[in-house]
Amino acid sequence: MSVDSGDDSAKNMTDLVFEIAKALVDSPDEVSVDAVPEGDTTVLRLRVAATDIGKVIGKQGRTARSLRTILAAASMKQKHRYALDIIEIDAPNG
Repeated sequence: MSVDSGDDSAKNMTDLVFEIAKALVDSPDEVSVDAVPEGDTTVLRLRVAATDIGKVIGKQGRTARSLRTILAAASMKQKHRYALDIIEIDAPNG
């Protein structure tokens, strides 16, 4: 888990997404979250194992939508916009 900016709010948001994702997946050691500033927004890039991508996205994207809703609610308190990208870590033989 890394935060590109030294901002405490970005670290808090990164930690929030990291802990939620770790609780959802089968391979918590492969979860990582990077904060990438892009203009007025900070994009949080959540990386999970290929076998866990479905657990993070959920049926019809419901889990991912819920994660983004929590992120949006916390963003309002921080007065900064955050976006979530979910990235699959490639399987070694896949």
